[in-house]
Formats: sequence, structure tokens, C-alpha cells
Amino acid sequence: MEATKSRTVEGAFVLTPSALEQVKKKLARPGQEARVLAVRVVKGGCSGMGYDLNLVGAPKPDDLTWEQDGVTVATDPDSVKYLTGTQVDYAKSEFGGAFMFRNPNAKSSCGCGTSFSS
Repeated sequence: MEATKSRTVEGAFVLTPSALEQVKKKLARPGQEARVLAVRVVKGGCSGMGYDLNLVGAPKPDDLTWEQDGVTVATDPDSVKYLTGTQVDYAKSEFGGAFMFRNPNAKSSCGCGTSFSS
């Protein structure tokens, strides 16, 4: 069976300027220049589903990809239905910072903002 190639699409979700700035800082580190931001919905977390956000070498064969302000973003087709319309932000605090997901598809979410139910 021949592997399918990733498809370029319009963004299923958007990164805020703060999130883009943080991703670009990570991509500017030595050895990270040719990376892709992979965002997926995974089972887990205190609400049943969670977000997985990583820099990877290349999208998976079935991933949907797009570019936002010079950052290549990828997600799998199953995650798109949960992520469409989501805004990914980066919030700084005195203890560091974290990516936050504002997901209009979530019926409920946990207090930490990293898991949700649909």
C-alpha cells in the first residue's frame, strides 16, 4: 500500500502572535530550523482528551499542513474536527509560560487548560 502524502490546507486553527513568537524562538535554536509544529488531540488528561504540541522533523504521511507567518503547522485528519476554530496562545507568568488552547469545540475543559471533552 502506497503511503499518502501530507496535504496542504487552510489553517484548521490559528496561533496567536504570542504563540508564534514562542514557536519561532524554539525554531531558532541550533538544529531546530527545519522543524514542523505538530499539534494533535490525544486521549488523556483529566477531561478525557488532551493536546499534544511538538516540534517534529516532518509531518506524518496523512497529515494536513499549512503555513502561518513562516511556521509550518501539521495536524492529523482526526484531530481537525476537534481543533477547527481553536486559537493557540502562549501565556507568560512569573513561573514560566505555557501554550493555552481556546477551543470552541470543547464542551468542558479542566482548570489547567490542557485537556477537554467534546
